[in-house]
Amino acid sequence: MWIGGKAIAGTGRRLSVRNPATAEAFEEVPAASTEEVDAAVGASAEAFVSWRRVDAAERAAHLRRLADAAENHAEELVALLTREQGKPTLEAQGELRHFLGGLRYYAEAATKVHGSYQELPSQFGPAYGLVTRRPMGVVAAITPWNFPLTLLGNKVGPALAAGNTVVAKPAETTPLTTLRLAELLHEGGIPAGVLNVVTGTGPVAGQALVRHPLVRKIAFTGSTAVGKQTMAAAAEQLKRVTLELGGSDPMIICDDADLDRAVSAASVGRFFNCGQACLATKRLFVFERVADEVIEGLVGKAARLRVGPGTAERVLMGPLHTQRQRALIEEQVADAVDRGAKVLHGAARPPGEPYDRGWFYQPTLLLEPPRDARVATEETFGPALPIWRVADLDEAIERANASSYGLGSSIWTRDLHRASLAAERLEAGYTWVNTINKVYDELPFGGVKQSGYGKEHGIEALDYYQETKSLVVRH
Repeated sequence: MWIGGKAIAGTGRRLSVRNPATAEAFEEVPAASTEEVDAAVGASAEAFVSWRRVDAAERAAHLRRLADAAENHAEELVALLTREQGKPTLEAQGELRHFLGGLRYYAEAATKVHGSYQELPSQFGPAYGLVTRRPMGVVAAITPWNFPLTLLGNKVGPALAAGNTVVAKPAETTPLTTLRLAELLHEGGIPAGVLNVVTGTGPVAGQALVRHPLVRKIAFTGSTAVGKQTMAAAAEQLKRVTLELGGSDPMIICDDADLDRAVSAASVGRFFNCGQACLATKRLFVFERVADEVIEGLVGKAARLRVGPGTAERVLMGPLHTQRQRALIEEQVADAVDRGAKVLHGAARPPGEPYDRGWFYQPTLLLEPPRDARVATEETFGPALPIWRVADLDEAIERANASSYGLGSSIWTRDLHRASLAAERLEAGYTWVNTINKVYDELPFGGVKQSGYGKEHGIEALDYYQETKSLVVRH
């Protein structure tokens, strides 16, 4: 771990890190105790006293140095990410690029956010007002296993740019890239305690971090269930929170869409990262007039999708991250099939070598499962896509909104009126028109309903890492 600028071996038990493509353990990390989390938070709080006074340009320079160091170690980080998470090398390279872009964006933003001045109304006498922006203090950054680099950058970038210090807790199954980045940051000269990393389990390390009285802000990405627990725990001490939670993103393909592009987008949107993304396309609604053509195209895409270890050549979909994750997607698919869904492709593990050793599953397409099937009502965090025919846009939007989630959404159409209606009526924090799954650093990102609270990305993200203070000065 990294606590107070030092590499710490830990005093308790160890956690194994496994390669999802082989199920083999290849590394161990400490399982942080409550006392070790307390030490990390203490180091962060001590460092905050001086870090908050560091000039914004100098804070930005540290972020740029980290980005440059990560870019210089790209091959190493990509290989490590593929090994611990399972994603293909090509996807790991893309994740690193996104991480670098986010860090550099907040390095620039650090010097661009200011307070405000205004003359005040005169009924209380001549005066002027200032609104200042101040850092909060210690930020707990809790990240999941599906995008360890990107989601760490989403939190560390704005937190450090705003003048906070951070204690990061990566997922227990993907801690290695986070630890390596902390090492690179310290090699670049970041003051001790500004970024600390504790590894460990959610029930012990995660809970200790969330409940620690010196933690002022919690930035959490993970499941909706754990997000609710995190919000409840934060409420006890009125901590600030941002929660980026689950999703069940709908895609609508209209009868005037560019079907080739829409089919490709549906395939990428569902099977990228083996379907293990909060913003993955998880429900597909297709106008009846073009449904057969879309289905035929998707079946062809799924059949040609090369599945295998992330390090193998031309592999486009790796294994699921854990054995438990594969078991869950198998249960959800079985529920749909048992209740009448037609299997168009997949719904099974690929046979033989090299698939027998890892947690592989075929890209799966299901036609017309019941509306209350688990693949329709739950988040399907794996490569299974349910497809439904719809009569028109009204039905598509009604079906799309019939979910407790509201993270992303998309519509494919050449009709500007249809696109505008969908953008207005779809209950989601993000809507794409004729594109999919591209999250821009410049735009705020966050869900509605059960998909979260608060925003990441964009200048708006800094609002969730700073407090405003009003100052009145009488003439």
